[in-house]
Formats: sequence, structure tokens, C-alpha cells
Amino acid sequence: MTTTIRILGIDPGLRHTGWGVIELSGMRLTHIAHGVISVDPKQDMAERLGGIFEAVGELARYHQPTAAGVEETLVNANPRSALKLGQARGAAMAALAMGGVPVAEFAPRKIKLAVVGTGTADKDQVMFMVKRLLPKAADLKSDSADALACAICAAHHLPADMKRGAA
Repeated sequence: MTTTIRILGIDPGLRHTGWGVIELSGMRLTHIAHGVISVDPKQDMAERLGGIFEAVGELARYHQPTAAGVEETLVNANPRSALKLGQARGAAMAALAMGGVPVAEFAPRKIKLAVVGTGTADKDQVMFMVKRLLPKAADLKSDSADALACAICAAHHLPADMKRGAA
């Protein structure tokens, strides 16, 4: 008997938060859905974060994932931007936690390595491989492609107790 595990991937952002849902059944990955949560950048920060929280919570209720993967924030030359992005990430993670969904966090480099085979892949390479691994994923925007890549990475790194019965 093969267990099916549903995984929600999140690529957090203050303007656009990508999301993607896949299923793992044995060794097979199947695309379920994907999209982008867009919040109005003219809203104040609390309203934007509330919008992300509500939308991710609704995705969790609708798709009923067994697990979730969220991309970690890259701390780059602009610490202020990284801090704001971290708030969006926190809103998404809190919504998943409130829904009882276990959340794994992955560095962008680890996600690229899991999907492309190199941690230094660019966005085009990630999108190309996501389309190859999930051929039913059509009309991908970079945010949702990154979220699906995060979900694929989460599938590769599921805890052994979750995978039991899935192989």
C-alpha cells in the first residue's frame, strides 16, 4: 500500500507570495495546484501580513497538506529588506502552524540543489526543472515556480516517519 503525502511549498514575499502544492506517492511527484498571493503594497505592513496569514491559512484548509516547506530569507546587502521579508515568512509559517501543518525551512541554495542539482542555479534553471519534474504545472510565474521547487525540496527531505508507507 502506498501512502500519498501532500506538500505545500511557500516562497514568501511582501508583494507576491508564491505557493505550490504537490503530492508524493511512492517515488512519484504530482502537481496539484500553484499560484501567487498578491497583497496591495499600499496597505500598511500589518494589513499586508494579515493578508498573507489569511491566504496561507485558507490554502492549508483547502488543500489539507501533510507537510509544508518554506524558503528561508536570504540576508543580503539590505538588512532592512531581509527583515521585512522575514515578517512575511513569519506570517506564512504562523498560518501553517495554526493549521497544524508541520513546517520545514530550506535555504534557497538547498532548494536549488534538490531541484537542479547545483545550489548556484538561476531562476530560469529552477523553472525549467520544475516544469520537467511537474509537467502538468503550466503558466508558471517565478514566485510559484520557486514555491513548487520548495515543495519538491521538502518531499526529498521528509522525516523518515512520514515517508514510511510512501515508498
